[in-house]
Amino acid sequence: MNKNKIRNYQIFSCIFACIASTLLHFTYEFFGKNIFVASFSAVNESVWEHLKLLFFPMLLTTIVGYFYTRKNTPNFLCSKTLSILATMAFIVIFFYTYTGIIGKSIVFIDIALFFVAVILGEYLAYKLIITKFKCNAILSSFILLITLFAFIIFTYFTPKIGIFKDAITNEYGILEEKTHS
Repeated sequence: MNKNKIRNYQIFSCIFACIASTLLHFTYEFFGKNIFVASFSAVNESVWEHLKLLFFPMLLTTIVGYFYTRKNTPNFLCSKTLSILATMAFIVIFFYTYTGIIGKSIVFIDIALFFVAVILGEYLAYKLIITKFKCNAILSSFILLITLFAFIIFTYFTPKIGIFKDAITNEYGILEEKTHS
């Protein structure tokens, strides 16, 4: 596969991830807090749930791209796996760094950070794919599966640590409706 086709696919992947992640931010509420939709949509405003918004669209373009390119780009799966992990790490590192420095989260910066992370992640994948570096596709598949299961499991069984804490309610996981007595 030539560089132009790979580049075009990565551009598509970037645009798709940005649009899909934005939509996934609202799908849980839109579908009436459907328990199945919670698996791949944000259920609160924690950093973890925002990483989920990134992961699922990028995973989808990884799967589609793998079947689209596998004969010509044997390192596609590894490249995309590394880019997903790097994108998530970028978000975590920069979010906690800037909020630690200024003492609060700013929505505009959070949104910009998310989109910059996706763009950088897809660019990293492109650069890795065209360099034809070698890695283990089975290990990459295993990492993606473990990450997938972690996002799903922790949606329903949420650890009580900072990355899972809703920034607005200070609660964890799927938020219960509060009723007033």
